[in-house]
Amino acid sequence: MKVRLRNPTRDIEVTGPKTVGALLAQLDIVPESVIVIINDELVPHDVRLADTDEIEVRSVTSGGAT
Repeated sequence: MKVRLRNPTRDIEVTGPKTVGALLAQLDIVPESVIVIINDELVPHDVRLADTDEIEVRSVTSGGAT
């Protein structure tokens, strides 16, 4: 499966099938620090991934007015 990581942007290939949570663990990414988008849809971490999926992992950012 193709995985696009943001900040910095880079593409990697990962074999599946596996869950989103297992993918994040394999990549040593804290699940609460990212959102995962598969085929243009936001998904929870228990979703099973297929080799044909295109996954994007984006960092969660927050901010506010002071």
